[in-house]
Amino acid sequence: MTLLSSTPEAARRPLADRSVALVHEWFGATGGSEQVFLSMAEVVPHADRFVLWKDDDATVDQSIQESWMAKTPLRRNKALALPAMPLTWRTLTRKRYDVVVSSSHAFAHTVKIGSPDRTRHLSYVHSPARYVWSPELDQRGANALLAPVRAVLRAGDRRLSRHVHSYAANSREVQARIRRYWGRDARVINPPVEVDYFGAAPPQVRDQDRRYLLGVGRWISYKNFDLMIEIAAAARLPLVIAGGGPEEENLRRLAARVDVPVEFEFRPSKERLRELYWGAMALLYPALEDFGMIPVEAQACGTPVVGWARGGLLETVVTGETGILLDATDPAAYVAPVRRAARLSPAATMANARRFTPQAFQANIAAWLADEA
Repeated sequence: MTLLSSTPEAARRPLADRSVALVHEWFGATGGSEQVFLSMAEVVPHADRFVLWKDDDATVDQSIQESWMAKTPLRRNKALALPAMPLTWRTLTRKRYDVVVSSSHAFAHTVKIGSPDRTRHLSYVHSPARYVWSPELDQRGANALLAPVRAVLRAGDRRLSRHVHSYAANSREVQARIRRYWGRDARVINPPVEVDYFGAAPPQVRDQDRRYLLGVGRWISYKNFDLMIEIAAAARLPLVIAGGGPEEENLRRLAARVDVPVEFEFRPSKERLRELYWGAMALLYPALEDFGMIPVEAQACGTPVVGWARGGLLETVVTGETGILLDATDPAAYVAPVRRAARLSPAATMANARRFTPQAFQANIAAWLADEA
C-alpha cells in the first residue's frame, strides 16, 4: 500500500535520528486499523514493526515481526488470547528504543520497551477495548458472567499504561472514552481513507444510475444490518449488503421475508466495492462507530450517508449536506431521510470526504511525533 507518494512534508521523516518501534495488535486482512498502521509506518519508515501475529489471509510485508503468540493456538482465538496480551507486550523484544509508537484497539498501548525515563511512548488509539470498557457497544464482552474478568482487565489496562507519554485518538468519540476510562487527554487525528481511489472511478462506473440502498461492513450484530433490511423494506427500495461475517445466515433469512430485493455481495474486491458505492442512492449506516472509514469512502463516491447521529458519523457527515443523521431505530423513521439524502449534492459530498486523505493523516501524525517524541 503506497499512501505517501504525494506528501512532501511528511517525507521529511520525523525521528530519523532516533530508534523507533511501531507496534500494532494482530494484523488482519485489510482492516481499518491495519491501514492506519501501514500509513504510520510510511511516516517513520526506519521503525522496527511488531504485531502479535499476522492472520493467515493477511498479505503484508514480511519484515513485520510477530510475537511468540504467533507460534501458539492463541492466534486463532482472540478471546482466549486477550488475558495474555499484556504479558506479551512486556516480553515482545529484548531491544530498547528511543521512541515507541503503538496502534492500539485492545492492549497494544500497554507495550513497554525500555524505561519511561529513557523511552518516549506515544499511543494512537482506535478505541479502548470495546469488549472490556464498553460491552454495551460490543456483545463479545456483554455476558454478565464476564463482569469479574472485565474488572480485572480494566484494572490492568489502567495500571500497565501509566508510562504512555501521549495519546492520540482517531475521533472525538474515542477522545471522550480515553478521558472517561483512563483519565487522560488525547489529540484527535482522524484515520486515513483512500478517497482518491474511490473518487477516481472510471467513467462507466461514475455514469451508472443510482438505484439501490447500500450496506457495507462486517456482518456482526452491532453493525445493525437487520435494521438496514427493515429500512429498505419500509422505503420500498432495493438493498445491497456487502461484506461477510457470522450473521450471514440470519440476515439471509430476514431478507427472504421482506418484499424488496436484497442482494448479498460476499467480500467484494476493492474495485467492486467502489462500483457498489457509485451505484447507490445512499449508504445506510445505523450503527455507533468509533470513526468509520466506510462512510467516508461512500462520500468520496458522491454517495450520501443515512445513519445514527452518534459517534464518528458526527465528525465525518455534514447532516443536511452530505447525509442525514438521526437518532432512531424505527425503520419507518428512515423513509423520508433516505429520499431526502438521495437529492443531496454529490459534489459537496465528495468535497467533504477530502478532509480525510492519507496526506492529511500523515501530516498530523508527523506533527504529533515532532511535538511529543
